[in-house]
Amino acid sequence: MTMRSFGRIGFIGGGNMAEAFVKGLIKGGYPAAEIIISDPSEPRRHFLTERYGIAVTEENLEVVRGCDIIVLAIKPQLVTAVLGAFASEFTADKLLISILAGVATSTLEGILGGTPRVVRAMPNTPALVGEGAAGLCRGRFAGPDDLTYARRLFETFGIVCLVSEEQLDAVTGLSGSGPAYIFTVIEAMADGGVQEGLPRDTALALAIQTVLGAARLLKESGEHPALLRDKVCSPAGTTIAAVQVLEEKGLRATLMAAISCATRRSRELGEKK
Repeated sequence: MTMRSFGRIGFIGGGNMAEAFVKGLIKGGYPAAEIIISDPSEPRRHFLTERYGIAVTEENLEVVRGCDIIVLAIKPQLVTAVLGAFASEFTADKLLISILAGVATSTLEGILGGTPRVVRAMPNTPALVGEGAAGLCRGRFAGPDDLTYARRLFETFGIVCLVSEEQLDAVTGLSGSGPAYIFTVIEAMADGGVQEGLPRDTALALAIQTVLGAARLLKESGEHPALLRDKVCSPAGTTIAAVQVLEEKGLRATLMAAISCATRRSRELGEKK
């Protein structure tokens, strides 16, 4: 399956995730002329067409009528109004890919009516630099090929894990919201370096590279994180002293609780639809 076999791809909503899609598709060889984005903001439309050479429009219906694959990238609270406005135009030959947090495929299917092909996904913002992580599941009427198409799209800017829809809220809590946790950790590490006398720019550069390097080492070594941590902890050394503080202050439990909280919030958003 080549990138060109997807057909014309349209995006309803032109935010960061839509931009990440576009960057990944074009980098993967997909023609910019086959991509269109609708967005209510004129400055945003101007930016997207100037930066990527894609078509833009203010009208969602133009996207739906002219595309085979439609990526829904709007705010979750707008889903009923936006989908309801083009439900009659969503024919059986079209595939909807939703990246809306907490909005179930059954909700999307109910708004569209009939037997619409829907795939639900939860990507994250590192997709903007080609390092995204996404969970995917399909609705009742989407087939295996639909899931394959969606997977190929998301693989243009990161890794993809196929999950059940019941697990997608946990994906939201872990990787969807996860970049914010890591940004907080990096900021705190840099603050610690400044507290101990490092210049701010030096502390931040070291913190960023430390997190980046540790993640890459973990990924490429294939070893368990606990084993790699133990290799850094020399007897009576600096690292084990620091790890003791992290355990005493509850870093591990705090991160676990944060993921559980975000997962619950994702479920709550879904219940409000």
